[in-house]
Formats: sequence, C-alpha cells, structure tokens
Amino acid sequence: MSAPDPGPLEVFVPFWGDPALLYATVESVKAQTDPEWTVVVVDDCYPDPSVAEHFAAETDPRIRYVRNETNLGITDNYQRCRDLASGELMMFMGCDDLMHPTFVETVKAAHREFPDAATIQVGVRVIDEHDAPIDPLTDKVKRAVRGRITQRTELGGEALATSLLRGAWHYWPALVFRTERVRAYPFREGLPIIQDLALLIDMTVAGETLVVDPTVCFSYRRHTQSASATSLLHGNRFSDERRYYAAAAEQAAGRGWTRAARTARIRWTSRLHAVTLLPTAARRRERTAVRSLLAHALER
Repeated sequence: MSAPDPGPLEVFVPFWGDPALLYATVESVKAQTDPEWTVVVVDDCYPDPSVAEHFAAETDPRIRYVRNETNLGITDNYQRCRDLASGELMMFMGCDDLMHPTFVETVKAAHREFPDAATIQVGVRVIDEHDAPIDPLTDKVKRAVRGRITQRTELGGEALATSLLRGAWHYWPALVFRTERVRAYPFREGLPIIQDLALLIDMTVAGETLVVDPTVCFSYRRHTQSASATSLLHGNRFSDERRYYAAAAEQAAGRGWTRAARTARIRWTSRLHAVTLLPTAARRRERTAVRSLLAHALER
C-alpha cells in the first residue's frame, strides 16, 4: 500500500546572491504541475532592499519571505531553514537553481513508493550562468561513480556510504528530505562547503536510506565564482576535505564498514580534483596554491 499524501513540499531557499536568479528560482516553483508546495525565501541579510520589496508585492500565499536579523552564514542559515520546517517533506533549494515543472510531482511519486526513505535525489541537468546545459568533468565523474540507475532505486548501508565517499555524486540543492529524519542529524561545524556529504554519511551510517529517481526534473547551476570554486586554488576546501575524510574513515571503521573506510582514506576523486586544478594554479603562478594542491593529491 502506498504512503498517504505528504502534503505540500516545503521549499526553503537560503538566499545570498543575484536577486534576478532568485526570482527565476521562485518562478520555476510556481510553474509546478503539482500545486501543493510552499516557498520560504530566507534572506541572510543580502544588502539589497529591492529583494524585500519584490516579495512584499508577491500575491501568492504559498510564498513567504523572511530576513535574518544578522548574517548567519551558510551552515547556520541551513539550520534556520530546518527550524522553520513543519511539513512531511522539505528541501534546501539553491537560490539560483531551477525546478522543471514536474519536480514536485516526481518527488511525491518517489515518496509514495518508498515512504520510509529519508532522502530523495532526482535526475539533474547542469546549466551555466546563461541557462545553457553543460557537462564539465566534475559531473561526468559523478555519473560514473554513481553508476547507471534506470528506475527508482532505494540505496543504503555500506554500499551507499562507499559510493558517496568515492565521489559525492548527489546534488544538495535538489535533495528532498523527510523533515523528521533530517532534523535528527546536526550539521557538522567547520565544514561549510562539504557539510552536505557529511550529513548524508551521518544519516547513512545511522541506517537511513536514499532513493534515486533518474527522472531529470531539476537544473543545477554551476558558477565559476561559486563559494566552492573560489576557495579551491587556495586550498580551503581541500584542507576541509582531508580533515573530513579522515573522520569519515574512522566513522565507517567503527561501524565495521571496511570498504567504506578504505574508500574514505583513499579519497581518489578528491585527489583527482586537485590534480585537475594544478595547471590553472601553475599558469597563474600561484605557488602557494600549487603546493596546497600537490599536498592534497599526494598526502596519505
């Protein structure tokens, strides 16, 4: 027997960025074939009063705008969104990403088939700043690591942990969570760029499952100047990754998951990522970045 209808999908949009892209994000939600959704834009004190004015003129009662009293930063703003959630299903949608019209419909169908799964990942198309489809190496690797999935599939246990630790093939802004389950796991402090992987691993180790629905119904935008991209050449992300993967290896080993622990220690896709950035760092003559990238690629 299928699960009862979960009610509206709660779409939280943590905002700090380009207002025009934010408005396009909200419009993509408004275009859903399934009208059972709500949107809460959580403005982390972006210095543009026109954003508040824009949403003050919004007439759709399903859309709310809230502004934090102070700038919370990435992790704490996600926590604020989670604290505001009250429904069965929620997500942290990127403020520049786009839903395709069937996103909510697809997510609810996956939830009905796998009502106990804590997380749902739909198929994703990657786009650039101009909405054009792109397929960079990062996303080719994600597909290769995840493997081919042609129908809704529930994943869990050591197999899921190993797969995520090998390549982090998920797309955080497209993930939908059962609210009561995602609330049970705190965000890790000090990991602003890879906290999504840490959260998914914590959930998986605790026994939660993730459903992959390969239906492409979400566009994830890649920016050359994103928070993760701008930190790469200077090693911020990679130092966080080394620290996290070492902790994840211990976590998996403590669960008796030897394959997952070994994968975390090897972290070959993370090393490969650093190698692909070396030519850029060398061309820019950023010697500190070169040393940091080499250390990440070679350090055991």
